[in-house]
Amino acid sequence: MNKIAKLKTCDWSLLFLTAAISASGIYLEATHSRGLAAVWIHIAVGIVFFIFVAYHIYLHFGKSNWFSRFHKLKSQFTRVLWWVSLATLITGIIACIHWFITSIHSVVGGIHGKIGLLMILLCICHIGRRIKFFKSRKK
Repeated sequence: MNKIAKLKTCDWSLLFLTAAISASGIYLEATHSRGLAAVWIHIAVGIVFFIFVAYHIYLHFGKSNWFSRFHKLKSQFTRVLWWVSLATLITGIIACIHWFITSIHSVVGGIHGKIGLLMILLCICHIGRRIKFFKSRKK
């Protein structure tokens, strides 16, 4: 499988995962994280989502220093998406650790939810700006 085919497979997976993480995140925000199953589903989908995000970035930049590569990008939008994604990941890890210990919603979890919502909105815009990539190409 060539790089474009891998990227297309990864991006279609991310499209599905963006919908899944959005739905589970909105559900948790609406219910104030009540229900163990919903939290576990969100954690599981979030882990898979960030694995695919990392793979997506790897397909673009390889093993190079991602921080310097994003810093040098022309697109301010993609740089903002990078930093918001990192903030979402870090607050998610902290909220997850807190939840594993206490099984209750935390302030960090609330912050993670707001940053995560911003990240999802940015992801949707990122996808929209590249929608031609998802359309099948004529041969």
